[in-house]
Amino acid sequence: MIWLAFVGSCLLLAMIPGVSTAVILRQTLRAGRSSGVAALLGNETGIFLWAMAAVFGLSALVLASEVAYGAMKAVGAALLIVMGVQSLWKARRAPAALDTSLPYDGGEVRTAGGWRRSYGLGLATCGANPKAAVFAMSFLPQFVPQGAHVPLTLTMLAAIWVVVDVVWYVGVIWLIGRAGAVLGRPAVRRRLEQVSGTVLVALGVRVALEAR
Repeated sequence: MIWLAFVGSCLLLAMIPGVSTAVILRQTLRAGRSSGVAALLGNETGIFLWAMAAVFGLSALVLASEVAYGAMKAVGAALLIVMGVQSLWKARRAPAALDTSLPYDGGEVRTAGGWRRSYGLGLATCGANPKAAVFAMSFLPQFVPQGAHVPLTLTMLAAIWVVVDVVWYVGVIWLIGRAGAVLGRPAVRRRLEQVSGTVLVALGVRVALEAR
């Protein structure tokens, strides 16, 4: 029963829009499904690493250090703001400058720096988010059954968390790909860049100003 409750909780968390959602959708909209999946895998790598840090108590060291926490928060906020500004700048360009040949049918990534860049953005955004460490430390232990082997159980929970995330976001990315005919129009692309840029900048500012 506790495992079902955990899976349900992970699914609800995945459905709540946040930093991860914004970055994954941005890369999908800019360069197609492959780029979105790459950003997703980078994000999930970061989540799993934070979960493992929580298992071995490393997250507590980060949280105990004001300097480390502040530096990570600054880097995370800067990444979001830079990505947002890039999207807003691209939206200001003439519609003809927007690439309408993006691979929404799931082809190879041809823009946005390729698969590695998208993976790196997903990993860096999650890795530089100290709130992910806080959440991993507070969320996972709630689902460890009494008498269970704690490190092993936490590792299993972290793996399930990642799998649920991947399943949800792959579905979202697939739906975006199906709407490629509409999303590929220059006017729509421009509006999407404006929206995603505004959201990313707002998230970056929120991260920067958020109290610990």
